[in-house]
Amino acid sequence: MADEEAAGDNNINDNMGNQLQLLPENEEEENNMETEDRDSENAEKPTIINFDTSLPTSHAYLGSDMEEFHGRTVHDDDSCQTIPVLPHTAVMLLPGQTLPLQLFRPQEVSMMRTVIQRDRTFASEPEFGTTAEIYAYREEQEYGIETVKVKAVGRQRFKVHELRTQADGIRQAKVQILPECVLPDPLSVVHLPALSRLCMHPSSRPSGQSSQQAQCWWYTYRQESLMNRVKKQLHEWDENLKDDSLPTNVVDFSYRVAACLPIDDALRLQLLKIGSAIQRLRCELDIMDRCTSLCCKQCQHTEITTKKEIFSLSLYGPMAAYVNPHGYVHETLTVYKASNLNLIGRPSTMHSWFPGYAWTIAQCRNCGSHMGWKFTAAMKDLSPPRFWGLTRSAMLPRIPLGEGEEEAGEGSRLLCL
Repeated sequence: MADEEAAGDNNINDNMGNQLQLLPENEEEENNMETEDRDSENAEKPTIINFDTSLPTSHAYLGSDMEEFHGRTVHDDDSCQTIPVLPHTAVMLLPGQTLPLQLFRPQEVSMMRTVIQRDRTFASEPEFGTTAEIYAYREEQEYGIETVKVKAVGRQRFKVHELRTQADGIRQAKVQILPECVLPDPLSVVHLPALSRLCMHPSSRPSGQSSQQAQCWWYTYRQESLMNRVKKQLHEWDENLKDDSLPTNVVDFSYRVAACLPIDDALRLQLLKIGSAIQRLRCELDIMDRCTSLCCKQCQHTEITTKKEIFSLSLYGPMAAYVNPHGYVHETLTVYKASNLNLIGRPSTMHSWFPGYAWTIAQCRNCGSHMGWKFTAAMKDLSPPRFWGLTRSAMLPRIPLGEGEEEAGEGSRLLCL
């Protein structure tokens, strides 16, 4: 589905699983036709969402009889570990993020069998990334092809020191597990130890008599203050978001927010390299404050949607990773409205990531790049009646020029490093 795929592979990559639709022969051409979407022009946001948001997080399309594992593997901070690297996975995994996989290549199937027998941990990035731990697993065979279906979750950040390839072609990475830096209370340096014991809440917000610099530190670096500011911004992005669905731990919270941001891999890598949750939240807040809309990554001039259209249809938030029957993983952002898109083919409910909805492939109207899918309710009274799932790999956030900034050339209004 990603726009980087060759044209010959695009049909498979864009498809969720309806390569063999049961249609009469005279309707085959109709299935490949291109139409212009007009529903979004008059679409209104629903007041109530009655879709079960736990369904997408279960990844039921992978099967319900998967073997589940309990417990988790935790490596010591700064320790060096040797971890197998899974190739052909175009997802920059974050801690806490779920990664569904469907693997067909014999080398990958063999690797997963070995991983299951050990600590269930592997890596998907060759240089800098996050360890993935398997928590559900299933093997099956169809038409003589062995297939492995996996649900994994991101655990710990790592940096690769050495990469080697075994005789069987599987790559092994010697990685260093990176720690999370916990910053002290920003006002701890101005507290007098002799008076702190008399204060019931020594870390509370500074009073009006405190220095202006201390109040600035409190607002900028205080953990609770930052989390509340980010939550407020998240509610502007998604008014249906519930606070109790978000992690209370600041580290987990920072990664959950990062996983919901529709940013490119270069910027996500920068967030992943930050070793402090406080600093990570500050960067995420800056991105959310400045981003106004999302455009096509390929042509860079076509606006697809705005941030006010983002909403959650999953317990994970507005964006989560899903895998199609051909093994392609897509991080999909749900939005109410999208523009400048053409629809390809007819709606299909086969292998739908959102049970009860039929999907139709959507392409950029200007450059023809695959942007995602339009989902329409296949059952009566299901709300929302329609929405869009946009793949992160095809989008770029757009940022308007600030005061004093000059136009530096084409693409300068796009978020980039």
